[in-house]
Amino acid sequence: MRPGRIATAAGAALNGSEAPAGELWFVAAHAGRIVGLTHAMLVPVPPIYDDAAGPPGLLLDDCFMSADAPSGTAESLLAATEAALAAAGARSLIASCPAGGALRSLYERRGYEPVTLYMGKHRFSPDALPPSVRKASAEDVPGIVRRSAEHRRTLARINPRFWHIHPEADSRFGAWMRRSLAFSDRDMLVTPAAGEVRGYVIAQPIAPLLVPAAHEITGTGVIDDFYDEDFADISALAGDASSSANLLTAAEAAFARRAIDVTLVVCPAGWSSKISLLEQRGYRTAKLWMLRR
Repeated sequence: MRPGRIATAAGAALNGSEAPAGELWFVAAHAGRIVGLTHAMLVPVPPIYDDAAGPPGLLLDDCFMSADAPSGTAESLLAATEAALAAAGARSLIASCPAGGALRSLYERRGYEPVTLYMGKHRFSPDALPPSVRKASAEDVPGIVRRSAEHRRTLARINPRFWHIHPEADSRFGAWMRRSLAFSDRDMLVTPAAGEVRGYVIAQPIAPLLVPAAHEITGTGVIDDFYDEDFADISALAGDASSSANLLTAAEAAFARRAIDVTLVVCPAGWSSKISLLEQRGYRTAKLWMLRR
């Protein structure tokens, strides 16, 4: 950890020179010292989702409360932050916290419930690609888009409050995939089957939004776009799940070759089959996003 990063991030927000739009810092003080902190922001809606309802407000991982804070301080600080996010235009509220974080119980009491899991693993081996997996090419983009559409429909079934699909999601996602093929910082991998794309995964550097300000993000990756026909049934994996397992192994090897030794996989909290595969492969929930009812 690097405490100086907190000073830099908070300073940028307070002087308004470099802070992202909609970023908020709140503190609670008692007896002349700070006993609580919240860090929150409005989160831009990804282009494949419908932003008609407005951006969500996100409480970030570096929210903190001292053990000796007066009773009721945490509740008051959270309520003030929620009100500020709503006044800034947030139509929904999300809290991000470590799976075993001290504030999780507070969020649960305020009506927040898990919507997205960030499942972590470390120590990868730079193995060769499994025979069933290869690097994606431009010719694979239509197949990736079709599988992505299946993925998005599943998300909407799992939690229609959180995932609102944009009517032009296919064309937008296809354009992004074609651009992504030219990026040198990521690996796009597919499993072909009978001339189609059965599954795809993208291994890429993690975004600063997902890591507390004090922490170094070099050497950390993230897998957000990951879908295979093995996950078509939300409740149970298909067959031996070898296709999705091979994709995940290939992504881990790609990270290892880039000297990335830690990764988070983004997984909806209600997608039991996907969670099962990740747990079988050694992933555990490191942090989660919780959506307020």
